[in-house]
Amino acid sequence: MTAELTPAQLIEKHRPTLDQALDAIRSRAYWSPHPEHPKAYGEGGSLSAADGQAAFDALRGARFELDQPGSDGWTATELSPYGLELGIEYPHADVDALLPAMRTGMAAWREAGPEARAAVCLEILARISARTHEFAHAVMHTSGQAFMMAFQAGGPHAQDRGMEAVAYAYEEQTRTPRTADWSKPQGKRDPLELRKEFTAVPRGISLLVGCNTFPTWNGYPGLFASLATGNAVLVKPHPRAVLPLALTVRIAREVLAEAGFDANLVALAAEREGEGIAKVLAQRPEVRIIDYTGSTAFGDWLESHAPQAQVFTEKAGVNTVVIDSTDDYKGMLSNLAFSLSLYSGQMCTTPQNLLIPRDGITTDAGRKTYDEVVTDLAAAVDGLLGDDARANALLGAIVNPQVKERVEAAAGLGEVALASRTITNPDFPGATVRTPVIVKLDGAKPDAEAAYLTEHFGPVSFAVAVDSAADGVDLLRRTVRDRGAMTVGAYTTSPEVESLVEEACLEECAQLSLNLTGGVYVNQTAAFSDFHGSGGNPSANAALCDGAFVASRFRTVEVRKPV
Repeated sequence: MTAELTPAQLIEKHRPTLDQALDAIRSRAYWSPHPEHPKAYGEGGSLSAADGQAAFDALRGARFELDQPGSDGWTATELSPYGLELGIEYPHADVDALLPAMRTGMAAWREAGPEARAAVCLEILARISARTHEFAHAVMHTSGQAFMMAFQAGGPHAQDRGMEAVAYAYEEQTRTPRTADWSKPQGKRDPLELRKEFTAVPRGISLLVGCNTFPTWNGYPGLFASLATGNAVLVKPHPRAVLPLALTVRIAREVLAEAGFDANLVALAAEREGEGIAKVLAQRPEVRIIDYTGSTAFGDWLESHAPQAQVFTEKAGVNTVVIDSTDDYKGMLSNLAFSLSLYSGQMCTTPQNLLIPRDGITTDAGRKTYDEVVTDLAAAVDGLLGDDARANALLGAIVNPQVKERVEAAAGLGEVALASRTITNPDFPGATVRTPVIVKLDGAKPDAEAAYLTEHFGPVSFAVAVDSAADGVDLLRRTVRDRGAMTVGAYTTSPEVESLVEEACLEECAQLSLNLTGGVYVNQTAAFSDFHGSGGNPSANAALCDGAFVASRFRTVEVRKPV
């Protein structure tokens, strides 16, 4: 095939962006090349809002052609949480034919080198970015996110995370020089001289097991980390969220082919209803890397049943906030209310347990009892979601029946401080929309532990009464150690309590946010600056994104010869 866009041209085009990304991961300062506002799109080849809607509508009720080898039929498994009929059929893969085809182009991809691979990846991301409006609808109608969140989290924020992985991959691969001349003095004899060549060699085929709630945001780091380090990537989407990753695969295949590489370096493995193909693929000898986001049960299974692969998992955790004191009581309540409500709590970073001293807290509004804090927080959530239009824009839709069941069951776990209510979405009457439920529990009672030490994914939170701030930190420490946490929050004006919380998070390896009262929330992280997860507690064995996330996706092979 004649390349339409050579690797050298792509390097020239994208090297400035790569350099900025490299600067950003070193400085940890704010930076993003992907606009967050919908009005920023529609010029320079990017789709406008209307064009994005039209592109999404054109995909519905049709077959999604990919022209990849080994297809043995078609499958359709997606149901929009908003009740919209999708009816999209995807090619079903015969993995015995597809996996060998994916290995064919790996030698040329390896020999292209880190810079060319990074440039190709950045071109893929640029083309995805140009279609952000189309992706927003795809994410919205597979995850249940409200449109603006689907636009931002499923678009620019996900693209940032993908680019961050490319930057880390390039940094790690170029840490060792491509060639080196080695000379060892021998005294009066001629020195020993060797020419050494070092090549970053990929591990093999990388399997991405996608999730339902954040298919692009959680999927792009692993996808682009593996591709940028020379591996082929097989994308196995969640059966309810195929479209965002199928669009990604199609764009990646187009860019690879245009740049003169084998399109089969990226392929889709859509499954039939109930097929469970992830287990089959995970144990294939060709699969040497696995990226997974989802339940602890399957994450644990992958870690123990795929010994041939390097497995990266993000699983469940019990996110906790210690509330000791605050100098901005209203700001604290507002911040927590938003954190509990965003996307109906269907985020791996949403707080679940709020640990509050039973004798109350000190605030700028005076001393507040435990009951007052819980009542005021419930009122803040009610106030935030009192207008149905605003509530729909924040809550989105419940992603699956299991989340709805957890919301309804929560009322039986303790005293309800805030009952969940049903909201109708006038644009999508088929959507299930529920506001958060807050349940009061006594942390000193052993029978309460079964509730608050279990993850209740969705808009369910517990106001747990503890004996003191120090007691709360002890419970926090035990929670992170035993159950894991993607995020930890704390509110305190006490240097001593702040030090206790920080030490607990350092020892148990959990990411901490202190005294958030403004427009930054505990359940949001910024690419190039914040680490998502730590890899050091049971909630995840990797962080998005750091050097460890990419370094084991390749090995350095040395060839040495006498000069």
